[in-house]
Amino acid sequence: MEIRNNTFIITGAASGLGEAAARNIVAEGGNVAVFDVADDAGKSLAEELGKAAIYCHTDVGDEDSTANGIQQTIDAFGAIHGVINCAGIAPGARVVGKKGPMPLEKFTAAIRINLTGTFNVIRLAAGHMIANTPNGDGERGVVINTASVAAFEGQIGQVAYAASKAGIVGMTLPMAREFAEHGIRVNTIAPGLFDTPMFASFSEAVRESLQKQLPFPSRFGKPSEYALLVKSIIENPLLNGETIRLDSAMRMQAR
Repeated sequence: MEIRNNTFIITGAASGLGEAAARNIVAEGGNVAVFDVADDAGKSLAEELGKAAIYCHTDVGDEDSTANGIQQTIDAFGAIHGVINCAGIAPGARVVGKKGPMPLEKFTAAIRINLTGTFNVIRLAAGHMIANTPNGDGERGVVINTASVAAFEGQIGQVAYAASKAGIVGMTLPMAREFAEHGIRVNTIAPGLFDTPMFASFSEAVRESLQKQLPFPSRFGKPSEYALLVKSIIENPLLNGETIRLDSAMRMQAR
């Protein structure tokens, strides 16, 4: 699928990986709908990107909020050709810690935003993509989800996060199979350690320790490198039903 003149919803696009993907898509001639709850950052990004972008205050875990964002996108650009799910949280807690069992709401919050939110945006946007006129390959749309290497090697304290990201990996293939008859591809990226606002808050000692786990390159990934993979997935019609690790060949340790 071409990026130029097509419209993509990007969740969590006010910062980090989502922001990088939004910037790259607009640079390639596409339109973006910035879905986020960080209003100041989201509005600022959309204004900077100009007529090719809109900001939609969207809680991806809420049906009405997401439906409103999708309608705003349709009203602004007339169609939706892709969804890139980057919205997520990473709560850390042991199942049973020094203060007792993990609060249930900490686990359910990760599932609600990371997993349910990803599914919610896809299910509401897919109906619009199904109605698109297919291109020469019969393609009507593309979905790109964001999991994590924690889906495969979650560390101690990452139970909620790892479970939510493993769920995203688990729904990739069956969703790709279901959407195949409609010409909509579904893929997932599983990033390793990226230099996003979340990691920027870590101390230099912690950052150095984490980077030692990375074989090559031995550095945090750049959000622009995530955006490059997004571009490749959009443009390569044969990529479907796949989860792609983007992680410098790292394998996370237990802690």
